[in-house]
Amino acid sequence: MAKKQTVSKEAAHLQGARTQVLSELENLRSAMLNEVDTEPDEGDAEIFEREKTAALIAVLERRMQDIEHALRAIEKGQYGICERCGNPVEPERLEVKPDAILCLNCQREVEAINKRNRGRAPIRW
Repeated sequence: MAKKQTVSKEAAHLQGARTQVLSELENLRSAMLNEVDTEPDEGDAEIFEREKTAALIAVLERRMQDIEHALRAIEKGQYGICERCGNPVEPERLEVKPDAILCLNCQREVEAINKRNRGRAPIRW
């Protein structure tokens, strides 16, 4: 498959993922707004659910940032190029994670650095 076709396929996949994440975020935010605030001693289960929902929203917001970043890279003609080393991101990696901005080697290095620096702010490329 030609690179242009691959990029078009991944762009469509990313747009679909973007739509899905937006829908999930809207549903979770709506659910949070509709929940009744409780005092900590009134029911730990409700507080746990609210914290779980808030954590899921944070994960989805990060996913949305990754998707939008990849879509901007497509627009700039830089999709599939590692932002750290400038080498191509492996096609297999992009097939599994279309919003990948690092090649597998750089991703491993960044994860190792972040693991060593736990407790400090994570490195983002």
